Amino acid sequence: MHQAQHPLIIESHRQGLTDISAEVVTWVGAQQMRSGVLTMFCTHTSASLLIQENAAPEARADLERYFARLAPEDPGAYDHDEEGPDDMPAHLRAALTQVHLSIPLAGGRLALGQWQGIYLFEHRRRPHRRTIILHLVGE
Repeated sequence: MHQAQHPLIIESHRQGLTDISAEVVTWVGAQQMRSGVLTMFCTHTSASLLIQENAAPEARADLERYFARLAPEDPGAYDHDEEGPDDMPAHLRAALTQVHLSIPLAGGRLALGQWQGIYLFEHRRRPHRRTIILHLVGE
């Protein structure tokens, strides 16, 4: 059994979904493992990870609008606002999604479905540098 670990640094440019599939697939391929499992962990409380539709941009836009309605930026609604009106809504959106993903590795490739991509879901309006820990265990 082999293990590899890597901090993937992602510069988010805006609030919303950023496709990080290519970066993850490239790193996994460089590890030259045939089977195993990839664990991904986002080390932040105002961003999250999703496996989501990778073909229709409208699906991602609808998802972003849904979360904006679900946890709106309403200055009067929250006590926690040290970093601005998007601070607490970002935490709520992260709590409703996930900061951890597990993806099987089969035949040297991530076992994602045809229409699935891996996304960083940035919940803050301004750009951030996000760290995602990749940990691959396999053979």
